[in-house]
Amino acid sequence: MMQNKLLRMDNVGIVVESLDKTISFFQEIGLKLEGRAMIEGEWAGSVTGLGDQSVEIAMLVTPDGHSRLELSQFIRPAVVSDHRAAPVNALGYLRAMFTVENIDELVTRLKEKHSAQVVGEIVQYQNSYRLCYLRAADGLLIGLAQQLIA
Repeated sequence: MMQNKLLRMDNVGIVVESLDKTISFFQEIGLKLEGRAMIEGEWAGSVTGLGDQSVEIAMLVTPDGHSRLELSQFIRPAVVSDHRAAPVNALGYLRAMFTVENIDELVTRLKEKHSAQVVGEIVQYQNSYRLCYLRAADGLLIGLAQQLIA
């Protein structure tokens, strides 16, 4: 019997309150919008277990083409809970981490254009990275890391 093997990870899904605001935020970081679509009907609900659903999705991809975010804004059924304000030690989704060239410039831009807020502070980990967490569009928690040249 042939053993199944993992081929790749296709994407990470995030449910958002405002698709437009969240797309704009992730485009500011450098992701590219691949497309938007409405996913509706019983067939979709049979995958998610939500029954008859209507959700608008957007797929964004990193510049290297290897990583994707699928953003979902539910029209129906209504969102049933909100975990965006959970602290970083809460169970479940924590954050997506992105490697950037200039963390200081990007954090400044995200604060000015998208009202992002650094959760703690930008810190240096050994001689490897400068990094931070920030609350972004729709209150999502993301991480930014700048690799240091040793």
